[in-house]
Amino acid sequence: QTNGKVERFNRTLLDEWAYLRPYTSNDERTAALTDFLHTYNHHRCHTALDGHPPISRVNNAAGQYT
Repeated sequence: QTNGKVERFNRTLLDEWAYLRPYTSNDERTAALTDFLHTYNHHRCHTALDGHPPISRVNNAAGQYT
């Protein structure tokens, strides 16, 4: 259970980035990773965050812990 979040993220990487479509080169795959990570962190809804993207928690972190 301690690795559950990492394992889930790895599965998401495989399903939504690595195997989403065929890439013609490693450079193309690497460039797509940047776009995927931005979408994942800024736009993709996460059920563990009540449907909000992770960036919503990062931007609010300072206010919670001061």
